[in-house]
Amino acid sequence: MIPALLNMAGVIENRPDPCKRGLRRPGTWGKPARMDYRIAIAGAGIGGLALAALLARDGHDVTLFERFAAPRPLGSGLVIQPVGLAVLDLIGAGEDLRRLSSPIARMLGHGADGRKALDVSYPAEAPGRGTHRATLFRLLWDRVRALGLRVETSAEAISPPQDGPRRRLHLADGRAFGPFDLVVDAGGAGSRLSPLTARPLDYGAIWGTVPWSDARLSRDRLRQRYRGASRMAGILPIGCLPDDPTPLAAIFWSMPRAELDLWPRNPGWRAEAAALWPRMGPFLDHIRDDAQMVAARYGHGTLGRPYAPGLVHIGDAAHRASPQLGQGANMALLDALALSLALRRPLDEALPDYAAMRRWHVRIYQGMSAVLTPMYQSGSRALPWLRDRVLAPASTLPLVRSGLTHLVAGTMIPPLAGTPGP
Repeated sequence: MIPALLNMAGVIENRPDPCKRGLRRPGTWGKPARMDYRIAIAGAGIGGLALAALLARDGHDVTLFERFAAPRPLGSGLVIQPVGLAVLDLIGAGEDLRRLSSPIARMLGHGADGRKALDVSYPAEAPGRGTHRATLFRLLWDRVRALGLRVETSAEAISPPQDGPRRRLHLADGRAFGPFDLVVDAGGAGSRLSPLTARPLDYGAIWGTVPWSDARLSRDRLRQRYRGASRMAGILPIGCLPDDPTPLAAIFWSMPRAELDLWPRNPGWRAEAAALWPRMGPFLDHIRDDAQMVAARYGHGTLGRPYAPGLVHIGDAAHRASPQLGQGANMALLDALALSLALRRPLDEALPDYAAMRRWHVRIYQGMSAVLTPMYQSGSRALPWLRDRVLAPASTLPLVRSGLTHLVAGTMIPPLAGTPGP
């Protein structure tokens, strides 16, 4: 499925050898664009940067708008799944991501009593890639800069009014740009352009980045420890930063949203996490100040129609879910690829094509996230029992194990189902 994803976008299979040092330079691209649009992208996150690079490949006139004075990432660690890595290969950042990230071969979770509650393996030939959000951002940002794309900073998009068949982009500081053939909302969960009202989830987490601190733990596994479903501690190996070879880990501690809203006025969370999982202690020792941790709140929701005339939403501006399946960044990357492919057609066909390409993949993963998340993050007593004594043993069965592998890899169904032909 992954080679097919590459071929679909017109990428030559014989890619250049990986760079051994430094970041890759822009290479050659495949099929040219069939159209040439003037496009504004609001948001320089993962989806916005990836889309900008893909559209530049196809010859579109792209301007990127970013609300911060200097584009920067928010957050700590994440997992790039095989389908997301395929998109990064199209952009020319895949080999650098492989070099700087940690391969994740397996996801393991245990209850406080040591009972196995989660055991999912990736395909041997296509592991997940644990990485720092700053590393992924740097690779995409350097690609955008190398392509010479226009970037407007300190530019918070607040509205995209129509101008005949086109749209303008109005900013919070009073500036206006355009008209554009298309405005792309890649503003994430805080987008002011998106009509999506997500349902807040009852649980969130705090995340931090620390040096890898336990040589006895394998650096190819995401590990979690649970107390029922009300608390979850985790350690994710995330490779290193582009300018620092120090191996890193992302650590996280899940808690009810009501408690998260009061954090960091809970000085006992580190002791609580260490008591639940003593192996996490050496990692927690690097947290000297709670300011080193970042709070993450989650929501669930999907736009039924992620576009309007001259306007389209991608990533968290179009759909949001719990991070339990590790698909957030990958969904944004796949949205970017789908939209870039769709924009090889006339605009009135392109936006419905984009929505059709992503509809079923998004729906399936949103549904699976809604079903599985309460088993790991909720106040339920029955669901953790079901997880540990029914689902975990069943996951060892060959067909179930294979299905879970495809689930985490992002290949449960084709990621661009319904892709239009040439």
